[in-house]
Amino acid sequence: MIPSSYPSAQDMAQITARMLLEIGAVHFNAREPFTLASGLPSPTYIDCRKLISYPRIRSTLMDFLTVTVMRNAGFEAFDNIAGGETAGIPFAALVAERMGLPMTYVRKKPKGYGRNARIEGVMTEGQRALLVEDLTTDGGSKLSFVDAIRDTGASCAHTAVIFYYGIFPETEKTLGDHGVTLHHLCTWHDVLAEARRMDAFDAETLAEVEAFLNAPRAWQDARQGGQAPTT
Repeated sequence: MIPSSYPSAQDMAQITARMLLEIGAVHFNAREPFTLASGLPSPTYIDCRKLISYPRIRSTLMDFLTVTVMRNAGFEAFDNIAGGETAGIPFAALVAERMGLPMTYVRKKPKGYGRNARIEGVMTEGQRALLVEDLTTDGGSKLSFVDAIRDTGASCAHTAVIFYYGIFPETEKTLGDHGVTLHHLCTWHDVLAEARRMDAFDAETLAEVEAFLNAPRAWQDARQGGQAPTT
């Protein structure tokens, strides 16, 4: 059961950021930037997969994510909770358990043998599916998962993530143009603010991270040209 009383969205964002910092899921390194899956540099990196190993934090954040979705989308808005392969699978299972709903997961591509399926579990025509993932940057990879869900005859108008980069302005438009609303707990701006409150990193590093968050493409182009990463 989900309690009916929970902190405000602002308070949940701050608490989520603090938890991510506490478990070492947040990495800042301006002098030796990380290389993202896109090949582009970034002074920030977050590993939400670490959350599954911290039961108290994991449970609290799944409560937060569930109540956020129900507040924003409705308490009876879904019939199926779908996790995106692979990071979204454990979080989808935990949200499905809280909501008392069936859980499925969506492969990135057909597995290439047997039924050649992209949807694992039972998803039926007419069901309203919620896509759950760990994070999103510009929302691009979510569209493939959404399309796979819709190919079953189910609908998918919402996706929920623990962490949303919140620095690429076209993200919500990209999803919105595809008929999908994004729900999230916190962004890089929330994490930066909490990192400052906690003195988690030195001032020089935090200043460089802030410069990246305020103009990510300019920061990346100064080091390696290209477009924003897709996750």
